[in-house]
Amino acid sequence: MAQIDINTSQNVNLSFTVANLGERLLAFIIDTVIKVILGFIIAYILFKFLRLDNFIKGWDQFSIMGFYAIISSPFILYPLIFESLMEGQTPGKKVFKIKVVKVDGFQASFSDYLIRWIFRLIDFGFFFIPGLISMTVNKYNLRLGDIASGTAVISLKNDINISHTILEKIDSDYIPTFPQVISLTDNDVRIIKENFVKAKNGQDRQIITKLANKILETLKLNRDDIPLTESKFIDTIIKDYNFYTGKDV
Repeated sequence: MAQIDINTSQNVNLSFTVANLGERLLAFIIDTVIKVILGFIIAYILFKFLRLDNFIKGWDQFSIMGFYAIISSPFILYPLIFESLMEGQTPGKKVFKIKVVKVDGFQASFSDYLIRWIFRLIDFGFFFIPGLISMTVNKYNLRLGDIASGTAVISLKNDINISHTILEKIDSDYIPTFPQVISLTDNDVRIIKENFVKAKNGQDRQIITKLANKILETLKLNRDDIPLTESKFIDTIIKDYNFYTGKDV
């Protein structure tokens, strides 16, 4: 699979496995099937049991179109709603373990998801040709919405080795040090751990220092108040996150 290497504003190199075209298409198909099934169920309830066809009888054409637009809005907004609520995933993306992230490696915002959703009008127009062409010619499989929003769709599939996940072995009597870690996301901690392990293996003190500084800045911690080495501090942050989120093994 293709790898996307990102250099953050803190000059920290991050490496991600890009979701391939097949995974994205299959995730899209699953989401489409879910929308169709839900659409039939809701339409059946509204018109078979609630008899909304009688309710709108006699309305002018414009009012009827507006009524149907309101009913269909959840399905139109489906990807925007789920990506916002599920931190870059839809049910289809979750099945295939792929996720939308910013190209700086951290969590995308609502405005990023909104831009991606707006560009669906272009990407999925003309029988999906614009989006497919963009993903085919781009080595990172980015559609126009990804490019415009500064996002990428990455794979969350990891090797079984625990060192490649955010999971950490912690003792039953472990006492956390930094409750501030609950403001981080799974994706943040995964990125921290991946680069921390890589830096330790390569004995790259500069990357470890930059990672520690970034964590201090994000969690609004004062370095002078922390009697730990940078490596021990990062290791503690990862373990504390696992403690508070229950992601132990």
